[in-house]
Amino acid sequence: MVGEEGAFVLGWDEVLTEEELSTTLKVLCMSEEEFKEYKEQDGWEEDSEEEEENSTLSNAALSRLRSPCKMLLRDSVLLTLESYRSDLRAEHDLLSKEVYEKLSRREQQALHVRYGQKRILHQLLELVQ
Repeated sequence: MVGEEGAFVLGWDEVLTEEELSTTLKVLCMSEEEFKEYKEQDGWEEDSEEEEENSTLSNAALSRLRSPCKMLLRDSVLLTLESYRSDLRAEHDLLSKEVYEKLSRREQQALHVRYGQKRILHQLLELVQ
C-alpha cells in the first residue's frame, strides 16, 4: 500500500502522497470485521466524487482524523523523530551564524534538509495531538 519506498511524503500544507496514506490509515484502523469485508471485496469500490473531495489530507483534515488514526500517525512521527541523531532544537542551534559558516556547503544543505524535515514532522505532531 505504501509503495516501494515504504514512506509517505508530507508537505507544509498537505500530505503529498494522500491516497497512500489515506488507504493505509483506513486499513490499519479497521475493525477485524471491516477488514474481512475489505478483503472479500478486494478493496473498496470506487469512491464517489464527493468522498474523493473530502478525502484530501490537508493539515486541517489531518487534525480532524478519528482518534485511532491520529494515534497511529502520532506514534509514527515519534518513531521517525527518534531515528534522527539530534532534535529540532539542536538543528536550529546549528543554523546560528558562527557554527553554520564553519560547515561545508554540503553540510549546510544537509542541515537545511534535516531541519525542514523535522519542522514538518513537528507540525504533523501538533495536528494529531
